Formats: sequence, C-alpha cells, structure tokens
Amino acid sequence: MNFGTKIKLIVKDAALRKQILFVLGALIVFRFMAVIPIPGVDVLQLEQFFANNEFLGLLNIFSGGGLANLSLVMLGVGPYITATIIMQLTTMISPSMREMYHEEGAAGKKKFTTYSRWLTVPLALLQSFAFLMLLTRSGVVGDLSALGLITNVLVISTGSILLMWIGELMSEFGIGNGVSLIIFAGIVASIPSLISQRIFAFDPSQLPLIIGFLIFAVLTTAAVVAVTEAERPIPITYAKQVRGNKVYGGVSTYLPLRVNQAGVIPIIFALSLMLFPQMVLSFLANVNSEIIATISAFILEKILGNGWIYAGLYFILVFLFTYFYTAVTFDPENIAKNLQRSGAFIPGVRPGQSTSAYIGKIITRITLVGALFLGVIAVMPIGMQAYTGNAAFAVGGTGLLIAVSVVIDLIKKVEAQISMREY
Repeated sequence: MNFGTKIKLIVKDAALRKQILFVLGALIVFRFMAVIPIPGVDVLQLEQFFANNEFLGLLNIFSGGGLANLSLVMLGVGPYITATIIMQLTTMISPSMREMYHEEGAAGKKKFTTYSRWLTVPLALLQSFAFLMLLTRSGVVGDLSALGLITNVLVISTGSILLMWIGELMSEFGIGNGVSLIIFAGIVASIPSLISQRIFAFDPSQLPLIIGFLIFAVLTTAAVVAVTEAERPIPITYAKQVRGNKVYGGVSTYLPLRVNQAGVIPIIFALSLMLFPQMVLSFLANVNSEIIATISAFILEKILGNGWIYAGLYFILVFLFTYFYTAVTFDPENIAKNLQRSGAFIPGVRPGQSTSAYIGKIITRITLVGALFLGVIAVMPIGMQAYTGNAAFAVGGTGLLIAVSVVIDLIKKVEAQISMREY
C-alpha cells in the first residue's frame, strides 16, 4: 500500500480522523501555553543565560520548548517523567512494587501510573521553586516577594500538571503516546526559527560546511532509525501436546530483543544527575561565605565548564544508566518463567534457570551496542560544536533520537489502525 492510499484511508476513516484531530487540537493548546511567559522575565538576561548553559538547552527539549520562554509550562512533562523514573526504580527496592508492575497485568500498571501522577505534584512544586531561585539569582527574574514566589511556584506547578493531564488525554482519546508527542512538538516547533536564522545569516563561504552538515544530519538520522528498529531474535519453539485426536503446539517463532532496550531514558537520567549539582553549585556560588563561593565557582568553571570533561562525564553516565535501566525494566528470569509456563523453550537450552542465564547473556551483549550508541548521540552536539566552532551546526542528537522514535511509533500505530479497519 503506497503513501497516497494510506492518506486517503486516514481521511475517509471517521474514528481515525477524529483521533488525529484531537491530538492536533491538544498540541495547539500546548503551544499556546508555551508562549505565555511568567511575570517579571528579563528577555535579554534569559537569552544570555541559555546561551551560556548547555544543560538547560538539553532540559528545554524535555520541557517541549517551554523552558526557553519561561512560560506557564516551563517545566513541561519533566516532573511526570522524573516521577515515572523514580517509581520504576522502586521496583528494584520494593518486592510489592515489583510484583504490582510486572505480575499484576493491566490493573497493576494502572495503579502504578496513579502513584506516578501523585508523585508528580510534590516534584513539580520542588522543581519550580528550585528554578525560580536559580533564575532570580542569575538576574533572569526580578526579586520576588514571598507572595510573588508562592504565586509563581503554584502557576508553574499547575502548568506542568495540566500538561501531564493533556498528554494522558492524548494517549487515551488520540493516537500515539501523549507525553512523547508533547516533547516532539516542542522539538519541531523550533525548526522554522532555526532555518530562518540560517537563511538570514547565510555566508557563501560556509556553503561546504552547510552541505557537510546536511549530509551528516541525514546519515545520523539513518543511524538512529537503524538502531531504534534493530532487534536480536531468539528462536522459540512450543512443545507438542496431544489432546484426544488432535496435536497442538510444535510451532516455531522468535523472541525479539531490542538493541536499544532503554530508549532515551538513560539520557534523561544522566541529564538529571548532572543538572542537580550544577544547580546546587550555582546557588552556592552566590552565598556570603567566600570559601564556599570560591570552591563552587571553581568546580562550575574548571570542571563542569570544561567541554571535554563535561562530555566525558556525560558519556560515562549515559553508558552506565543504559545498563542500569535495562536491568530495571527487563527481567530475564520472568521471561524464562513465562516461556516455561506456556510450554515454550529455546532450542538447545534447558528451561528455567539456564534459559534465564542465556537471555541475560544476550541482553548484556546487545546492550553494549545500545549503550555506546546512546552515549555518542548524547555528546554529539558538543563534538560537532567543538569541530565546527559554531553552535548552529551542532546536530541535536537527543532531540533527533526522540523525534525519530516518536515518528516511528506514530507511523506504526496509524498503520495498525488502518490494517484493523481494512479487516
């Protein structure tokens, strides 16, 4: 089926058309809120603050572009993502949470999501307060009275919670993952302004650099698609069962293991871990104690401010968190139990513990490729900027990874809906 035929089917299908229009309407509401700034913002100070801080540029991706304007939704879906990550980490600590997430099915996951929503509220309040303190000390936001601080904290937190609600409505009544689509919309919304800036600042001497940049961007996109879709199939055979005069089973299939099992979550982990000390040190650099202020300023300038050290730490954290998150979300022992219960086995491997060890060994090997890939993607903008000497020619690896993953997921879900309508 060609692309034109699929578009006609989407237009003709009333239910699918309604889902897509709902998603577009929700994204319009989100973009409208993303351009309404909080009171007392110094625009010039804000531009300088973001230009000198690579971390906040990355964090702006996960806010859906709302942080760059200090809008009502400046936190974006960040608190909800953080709450989800914390809840998933609790599955490693608490046996009851692990059982609820892995073994209670849809009811357990629904309860798990509810806990994540409740945890989002205090996290949104905490993050909004921390950002306002940082922005006030940096001169981006004017000095706030106690009432003004409380008001802004409540407004920003409410914006984040409202955005979480909009994202879940998109997932329920629209098509695709609502939270991912909000982040995707923020990334795509910045493309027209970047293109217009390049057109107005066009220099013929930079033409070879522009062509090289476009070729590199296309190759990077192709690599992201290839690794995102890459799978390692493990052959599975179902044992034959005789019931009366009929023989059941004996079917061979495979268990697909994704190379990039963790998705973009390790980058969010690493970003959060490196952002927190930077926020604390920025706060301490302005305290009255000369010793604390000097030490904090030294770490910020010489260690976190050094591009190569920052890139190395960022790469290592992304690499380690990829293995960590894969271990949290992927349970070889549980898969081995499910295979054994359903009468399936891997040819040449004993059921039970041997199957669990075999699957664990394979996932460890292919995660190495995924971890290296995510690490390279994370530090790619820093390397490109260092090589070209121009931030405009830095391919945003994290944003590209999110955008490609969301588009692939959306296309698959639309095609599944079309196939279901045909049948």
